[in-house]
Amino acid sequence: MKDHHSSSVLSELGEREAVRRLAARLTSRADVRVGIGDDCAVTEADGAPFDWLLTTDPVIEGVHFLPDAPPEAVGHKAAGRVLSDIAACGGEPLWVLLNVVATDYCPMERLEAVYDGAERLCARFGAAIIGGDLSRGERLELHAFAVGRVSRGHAVLRSGARPGDILYVTGRLGGSIRGRHLTFEPRVREGRWLAEGGWATAMMDVSDGLAADVRRILERSGVGATIRLDRVPVSDDVRSPGKNEASSVRHALCDGEDFELLFTVRSNRSAAFERAWADAFALPCTAIGEITTEVGCLRVTDADGHGGVYGDQGYEHFRD
Repeated sequence: MKDHHSSSVLSELGEREAVRRLAARLTSRADVRVGIGDDCAVTEADGAPFDWLLTTDPVIEGVHFLPDAPPEAVGHKAAGRVLSDIAACGGEPLWVLLNVVATDYCPMERLEAVYDGAERLCARFGAAIIGGDLSRGERLELHAFAVGRVSRGHAVLRSGARPGDILYVTGRLGGSIRGRHLTFEPRVREGRWLAEGGWATAMMDVSDGLAADVRRILERSGVGATIRLDRVPVSDDVRSPGKNEASSVRHALCDGEDFELLFTVRSNRSAAFERAWADAFALPCTAIGEITTEVGCLRVTDADGHGGVYGDQGYEHFRD
């Protein structure tokens, strides 16, 4: 008899189920505080007053950027994705390794420009590219690995949300495909400020779309959430004459690659948090909803409280 489990293909499973199955095959160590399932792995630093943050991300031609994308922007994105992961845990980025796959006919000037883009972004946040590897392949691929640090026991994880917490997001969402997915600003300073002030109880960056990423916090925290659609901050990239507001909001919920911070704050601290944020940053930060007791359930409502359970999932690799 055919073993369906062993013959499943990735297009049937989807990214999340594939990761779950692979993670189940792995063992850990006593010095691993957090393994698979968060923006970064968190490990103890052998008696030091901080923990290590470790993360990795690919940027692949035809998947994460088009062949005609400016090479500096490709490098910026490769570095920015891992810096954003560290920001989402409230950490300080330190070192980046960059593995590059390129074709035989790739111009050296293109690779140099890729590195220039990555180097400029890393330097702005005090991180250094310290190595990597170069290999031949069928298209340009960048595989970045980053190390950061955070005060011992103070990494902000996806698992800290509790019923009653207020849900916030930085910046504006949707339409990143118009170019912002290559030029986004990783919210490193904001993430560190949120962690150091003890403001954020759970946090991640918005990479697969607001709806999908809220669900990741719900799953890790064992809670539900309600989002007010009229409060979701929509990017100008998805507003255009003749486009209705519902369509624009759906882009903000589902498009992905915004790389803004999504986080929760205890309700009894939300007013003080909003005042402190306004004093510290010009970047908008919007309260979009509240954490609830309905485990795993994401509801959306309008300004009058009308709505229901939200079904759209956002982006997931291997799903059409």
